[in-house]
Amino acid sequence: MGIRIIVKDPDPVLREVAKEVTKFNSNLHKLLTDMAATMYDAEGVGLAAPQIGISKRVIVVDVGDETGLIEMVNPVITYTEGEQYGPEGCLSIPNLNGDVSRFNRVKVAGQDRNGNPFEVDAVGYLARAFQHEVDHLNGILFTDIAENVFDITKQQQQRRRKDGE
Repeated sequence: MGIRIIVKDPDPVLREVAKEVTKFNSNLHKLLTDMAATMYDAEGVGLAAPQIGISKRVIVVDVGDETGLIEMVNPVITYTEGEQYGPEGCLSIPNLNGDVSRFNRVKVAGQDRNGNPFEVDAVGYLARAFQHEVDHLNGILFTDIAENVFDITKQQQQRRRKDGE
């Protein structure tokens, strides 16, 4: 398992439409394993291959629920329902969060590391994470669609000052 470097905005790879994966081999297996290790090391809940500089349609998601780690290759959102609104952050855009409107339920079809098709029916936070990661594969960052973006370092500093009083 290797921890990869997470690229930061404005790296151009984050704005590319990622390429479809056609070879399911040991290189892809290593990429998925490294992506999961990198996501956990950075304390994230999702990671897309472009975030480590690789323009491939590969994501990993783990929102800390009973579902656990989900690796998906060539994900496509095939169904959407409802709406949710809330804050999002991104490992490629440190210190910023934004309020983003997302679908509350999505079905995502893709392939596992061996090329076998499968589908995930995601609701709530898991649905938000899938939409965020699939956006990365299409060159979209949460700051492009957020209704407002705010600097969380300023909020953290203000909280520390309040707590210190």
